[in-house]
Amino acid sequence: GCQMKKDSKQFFAKAAISLGLLFPMHAPAMPKSGISPERLTCEYMKDPQVVDVSLPRLSWINVALEGEQGQGQAQSAWQVRVASSEEKLEKGETNLWDSKKVSNNQSTLIKYLGKPLSSRQQCWWQVRVWDKDGNPSEWSSPAYWGMGLLKKDDWKCKWIGAPWQGDEPVTKKNEKTPAPLLRKEFEITKEVASARVYVTGLGYFELYLNGKKVGDDVLVPNQTNYDNRKSLDGNPSEDDFQRHRIMYLSYDVKDMVRKGSNAIGAILGNGFYNVTSYLWVMPYGSPRFLGQLHITYTDGTEQVVVSDESWKASKSAILMDFIYHGEHYDARKEQPGWCIAGFDDSQWEQVAIRRAPRSALKAQTSPSDRVMEKYKPLKIEKLGEGHYKVDFGQQIAGWLHLIDVQGEPGRKIEIKYLPENAMNGVNTYTLRGGPPESYSARFTWFGFRAVELLNWPGELQSGQLQAEAVYTEVETTGNFECSNTLFNQINDIWQHSDNNNRHGSINLSDTPRERGGYTGDAVVRTVTEIHNFDVPAVLSKWIQDIADAQNSKTGYVPNAAPWQPIFGGGVGWGAAINVMPWEFYVHYGDKDILKSTFDAMKKYVGFMLQWVDKDGVLLSKITAANSDNHYHNLGDWCAPYALPLDDLVHTYIFWLCCDITAKTAGILNNPAEAKKYAALAEQT
Repeated sequence: GCQMKKDSKQFFAKAAISLGLLFPMHAPAMPKSGISPERLTCEYMKDPQVVDVSLPRLSWINVALEGEQGQGQAQSAWQVRVASSEEKLEKGETNLWDSKKVSNNQSTLIKYLGKPLSSRQQCWWQVRVWDKDGNPSEWSSPAYWGMGLLKKDDWKCKWIGAPWQGDEPVTKKNEKTPAPLLRKEFEITKEVASARVYVTGLGYFELYLNGKKVGDDVLVPNQTNYDNRKSLDGNPSEDDFQRHRIMYLSYDVKDMVRKGSNAIGAILGNGFYNVTSYLWVMPYGSPRFLGQLHITYTDGTEQVVVSDESWKASKSAILMDFIYHGEHYDARKEQPGWCIAGFDDSQWEQVAIRRAPRSALKAQTSPSDRVMEKYKPLKIEKLGEGHYKVDFGQQIAGWLHLIDVQGEPGRKIEIKYLPENAMNGVNTYTLRGGPPESYSARFTWFGFRAVELLNWPGELQSGQLQAEAVYTEVETTGNFECSNTLFNQINDIWQHSDNNNRHGSINLSDTPRERGGYTGDAVVRTVTEIHNFDVPAVLSKWIQDIADAQNSKTGYVPNAAPWQPIFGGGVGWGAAINVMPWEFYVHYGDKDILKSTFDAMKKYVGFMLQWVDKDGVLLSKITAANSDNHYHNLGDWCAPYALPLDDLVHTYIFWLCCDITAKTAGILNNPAEAKKYAALAEQT
């Protein structure tokens, strides 16, 4: 009887629907929202693989529909939902956070306020918004962020390095310093649910798993003030910096591991950690590696593979690599299969345990360098037997890629980067012989437009060369065009030059050869950077580098950051600690960066104040041992005509920093400080 009643109800319901009695045949559609959220970011990054702030900040950009419905649109409300997996998110299971509908127009830097996040937590999120008429949008496409290792005890691994090196740096450029290979084998016995590695290496590293390189980034991790150094010759700021940091990265490697035997390995480059002394640079220590691989099985158990004494080390085919001296590679010394399970490493040595740097490990929430552009030869000129000059028609920061070269074993090809410059260093490749060979440098870059090749085997073909531009990956978001073709050219050239000078998420190095992160350049170029490129993640990282390099006692901010003993600069260079955070706030609306740098701003004003005379005029007198005092007290620099007076420039910079500090105090609701610094600015 019950079944008959149920069937009867279904029959009459279907009949009623077909007759339009219960529901209209064409129900009125809900009004479509005039905006939709796109370009989701977490801490200014798209799908960051590792974040270590407890309350990550989420942002999106609202895009208006075309036509009348999209005109004059605005967001009136938003809703964010976060889940621990993409599958849960798609089902609407928001087990981490559901903000519910929040009625305001904020779409940037919204803090996550869900369940407390733990180390290695995976987070998937979506947002929907309501337009000015109260119409909700569809949910956005899913976005992602991954939490890093939040506690010191989460790091179970040890710093390891090559046993033929000590803890101390190599200081002689001609000393034999082959790049270390490190490896370890491990077993996987069950079905893998997830696999993620947390890793870093100093100065640079490449990670390998089962014969393949992990990730497509290069020259990682991003450069920072890694550690204390014993002696800083010529530095008006002894190594009494506010803090030191080392960036670590994370990669999803589930698709790279397999059931059975596996092998993990790394190659270490010297980078800026073991930079050889050259003019103004100083090293920290010998190369070292730190990493741990977390494998979670479908049954809920976990296996962790860590860097420790069980790893082995050997010398690679990279005979020498230094930032300012180039790279030598001998393919005859390659060890095929070195990062594949079953490789015979019986002749390898046990790794050495290295001293842990006195630094905080911080998640790299700033973009890495990558091969961003590729150029074919524009002109090839034969100068003699095996001797060629190749022009690529464009100034490039990167390296030359040799493709499918064949020749007898032991033939050394010399690559000279043009125009020649001592800071470019040298680059050679020695053939192993046999099948076609390809090569490009790994752990340094060169500034060049053309190359000269010596001892090339046979006739050079255009397809055998490719110039690769390498720089920190950011999107070009601003364009300029007018009726004056010269102005358009200047802007295009400037954008290209700027890309060449962006490495390690340091936005404004001096030149692709000099490679110094000059703070003075930041003072005059930050606004233009923001107008042209999507650089908040880069700038926030670099602002932290500058704040890190401030002298904790005197308030002095050096002329470059991350800091090397680069001579030169003046008060206009250190002013970056005031100017950059302020412009960042003006353009991105980020109060947090003002909060984190306000004390540094005040300290720098205090540093300058000691040089102000009774008339209110500032002329700094910074001194440093073994250095020309003039170059520490520059006013303007490299102007096209005569330079203005130093005391005029210095006094203006002092006023500017006082004014910015006063406005920052006002934004941070500190009226007493605002009044104090506004009065000092007015007096100046």
